[in-house]
Amino acid sequence: MSKREVDRYDIISRLRRGEINGTEAGKLLKLCTRQIRRMKLAVKKRGIAGLIHGLRGKVSNRRIKDKERKKIASLLKKKYHDLGPTFAAEKLHDLNKIDSDPKTIRAIQIKEGLWKPRRGKKKDEHRSWRQRRSAYGEMLQFDGSYHDWFEGRGGMSEACLLASIDDATGMVVEAEFAPHEGVFPVFAFWKRYVETYGRPRSIYLDKFSTYKMNSEAAKNNPDLKTQFQRAMDELQIEPIFANSPQAKGRIERLFDTFQDRLVKELRLAGISTVEAANKFLKEKFIPAFNAKFSVQPLSSVNLHRELTNKERTTLHSIFSRHEERTVQNDFTFSFKNQWYQITEQQPVTVCKKDIVTVEERLDGTIRFCLRFKGLNVLPLTKRPKKAIVPFVIPKTATIPTRPPANHPWRQRFHADVQKIKSLN
Repeated sequence: MSKREVDRYDIISRLRRGEINGTEAGKLLKLCTRQIRRMKLAVKKRGIAGLIHGLRGKVSNRRIKDKERKKIASLLKKKYHDLGPTFAAEKLHDLNKIDSDPKTIRAIQIKEGLWKPRRGKKKDEHRSWRQRRSAYGEMLQFDGSYHDWFEGRGGMSEACLLASIDDATGMVVEAEFAPHEGVFPVFAFWKRYVETYGRPRSIYLDKFSTYKMNSEAAKNNPDLKTQFQRAMDELQIEPIFANSPQAKGRIERLFDTFQDRLVKELRLAGISTVEAANKFLKEKFIPAFNAKFSVQPLSSVNLHRELTNKERTTLHSIFSRHEERTVQNDFTFSFKNQWYQITEQQPVTVCKKDIVTVEERLDGTIRFCLRFKGLNVLPLTKRPKKAIVPFVIPKTATIPTRPPANHPWRQRFHADVQKIKSLN
């Protein structure tokens, strides 16, 4: 089963237990109430298997034959490579007597690299007030704020504060000072979060480079993701990216309040170190802040999903920086100017040109994986050198030591000598 189906089963189970109603379940799963009722009945009859589509793994009855698909692809490449799907379908019908839907032609063109989907022009969005989410854990707003929190005490001019606030309750769930808003501090923040509270359903973020790739290549290729997006996908947490600071106004207003209240609280407490400030946040400031400013949600359900034992064991891998390396012909690969040799005994079959995943973990260790299995490697003192095959002249080969008398070079040389003599 997919993670999406497991997530649906969790919501339907909550519905059957009476924790939420059908309308709330439909909003969480983005489905209508009719589909929710159908899924509830299917789960009642067949359990979690009732959420698996009956046609999974079967070939569609309307799929065109492979022979005809190959013929269409060949014609598209040879004659209609620059035609749009609708126009190509018309030409195939008129000139080649092939009746096929433009959507089918479009799918073949995309697969063959002859067509790129076009995106509609964005319209100016009207800004309006947004109602809070209904339940705790349904959406967290998260961001980092650089500010002179310690007012120069301890030799620090600026520090970064990471914080998450629940959208439904306005409660600050977690906050801590970190060196910066990079990948590792953010990973450490969310690793502690999910271990303590569970997985929220979504996180509202800005488009900072840690969270979203903003290059043109990433806009045209949705498969290009940041390390944070990859980790959220593995945990089934939906990242929502705000197009403006006003869109995530709750976390922005939180930092405005913190820059006023927290700075003064730290000064009054005489705190000048990050360690003491984090302890003060957890034990005093945040509980008092939540008691004063948090509100009651519309629903009393906690939508945080608890981690399974298997998920807890994989958190070190999920919250790590992943990079890929290619296995060379001598079963070596390099990472950060260090070469590694893959040993003979491995838990998985290793072939040349395999892609090894390098995991840089929060504790500073590095793990090399192939198909989710850890590899046994040995660091090399220097880069492996390719074997140099010396060039051997065959014994039968004759190497002239002097050019013959009729060589063009000798003829030009003698002509130049005679010319010089005639001038003298």
